[in-house]
Amino acid sequence: MTNYGAIPTSSSPSANLEYISRAKDRLKAGLGTRRPWKLMYDVRSLGLPGGLRDAIARVRTNAAYFRTNYAIVVLAILFLSLLWHPISLIVFVVMMAVWLFLYFLRDEPLVLLGRPIDDRIVLAALAVLTVVFLLLTRATTNILVALLIGAVVVVLHAAFRKTDDLFLDEENAGLLTSAGAAGSSSS
Repeated sequence: MTNYGAIPTSSSPSANLEYISRAKDRLKAGLGTRRPWKLMYDVRSLGLPGGLRDAIARVRTNAAYFRTNYAIVVLAILFLSLLWHPISLIVFVVMMAVWLFLYFLRDEPLVLLGRPIDDRIVLAALAVLTVVFLLLTRATTNILVALLIGAVVVVLHAAFRKTDDLFLDEENAGLLTSAGAAGSSSS
């Protein structure tokens, strides 16, 4: 007897829903490190650095604080540059999906031939594959220029964004302000 059109009653739909729910939670957690855009682009917190040392210190602090925001900015610039190269854009979107499934959304280590693969190896392999596949689409100049523009935008913002109102975590907020006050009083 055949059951054409019958809906299977296995537990895979609930397993799929659980996987999607975990993936959604992990994406929220990953994007949870993103800082508010209003804080990042507050015009009142822009100013010229006091010198090269101050600029470098600002870049380090802002890069640590706005890490996820800066990654989104660079990826958005890269995405916009690929709009005129549809094949490159398709490769970029496919590689982003591969990154999500093989790196960001995994709960367990990746296993190949019965051996677990270290996350650093997965990260390096995905980075190399992404660059190689994008370069194979013959949009090399476009991709390199977009990455350069993204890096310049990030470094300029980080150098001109004051760090007085930034704290890497609430526990060290008091320590940073007291250290900053001690450093400024000794200068």
